[in-house]
Amino acid sequence: MKFSDIIGREEIKERLRRSVKENRVSHAQLFLGPEGSGKLALALAYAQYINCTRRTPVDSCGECPSCTKYGKLVHPDLHFVYPVAKTKEIDDKPLSKLFITYWRDLVIKKKAVFNQHDWHEHIGLENKQGIINAEDCNEIIRTLSYKSYESEYKVVIMWMVEKLFHAAAPKILKILEEPPEKTLFILIAEKPELILPTILSRTQLVKFNRLADEELSAALIFHTSCTPEESGKIKYIADGNLTVAIKIIESGESDQLNFETFRTWMRLCFKRDFAEIFRLTNDFSKLGRENQKRFFNYCLKATRFCLLNRFDNTDQIRSEGDELKFIRDFSPFINPANAGLLNEAFNQAYYHIERNGTPNIIFLDLSINVMRWLKMK
Repeated sequence: MKFSDIIGREEIKERLRRSVKENRVSHAQLFLGPEGSGKLALALAYAQYINCTRRTPVDSCGECPSCTKYGKLVHPDLHFVYPVAKTKEIDDKPLSKLFITYWRDLVIKKKAVFNQHDWHEHIGLENKQGIINAEDCNEIIRTLSYKSYESEYKVVIMWMVEKLFHAAAPKILKILEEPPEKTLFILIAEKPELILPTILSRTQLVKFNRLADEELSAALIFHTSCTPEESGKIKYIADGNLTVAIKIIESGESDQLNFETFRTWMRLCFKRDFAEIFRLTNDFSKLGRENQKRFFNYCLKATRFCLLNRFDNTDQIRSEGDELKFIRDFSPFINPANAGLLNEAFNQAYYHIERNGTPNIIFLDLSINVMRWLKMK
């Protein structure tokens, strides 16, 4: 993947190119940003650029033997680590390298634009939670103890480093701090609060923001060949998230179901209709963990939009139709007194779902709190 294959991010691209030009490549870098912000794609382009044998000042050549292997993700000095778990095909000691065929297939097919749910679905994890385990950390150490095969740099891309199992983290701290010469770690993450401080302190931060409207529209046209008119509509629903935007274009999916559930839930909480909330709790528990996590992400977004509307900052609200009408109607009930409580509670609910908490207990407990908070002024 080349820098020119990635829409926008010109400031970050220039920073990365300059680090190579000045021979100041930091050995451990953390690409941190929200889902759909292009972190993995840019990590691949950066690694390819570093090891390209005929690179120009602005990009890799895309044609030399190194670039050709990078394009197929088969370069012997390029290594990947990502969350895995036991599946029907791999039911004993899951390691990233055992899933490499699945990984290459998804990265190439999706042009490095996908999320954790896509990955879990692709390898058949069902409702299990993938982790980066101790065996993978040991594998990293063993792999990096050997000399590089043919390139100047050995590159390790660790995708979703917040999934690093707490007992496994100490195993890689030393090699992160003092890796073999000409070794590059690129850690990719979305939630810094879930990353161990000892990991954060050993990396150089490269921060990604949500894609701007113009960047998102251009990326949609590039990835899906949609029309400018289609991309203009989708950008408001996707709110700077390219992964979501592509899903909407390709499958027609949107946040409609999450919106309808959220609207119903908030109305029931406001009316304190316990009977219907119990029914909704049972429906919620049947969604599956990934969909439950998506729902709480939507709750965070909807709450933020309501607060923006309350303070007349409407240019940042990415909604339309019935959703926009609901946000305008509901925003009087979201205020500085309860917005922080709701935000923290939705994040906590996401955290507990991710760690296999009981969904109906989490949802019901949250509902009781929301009933109380909506009355706050």
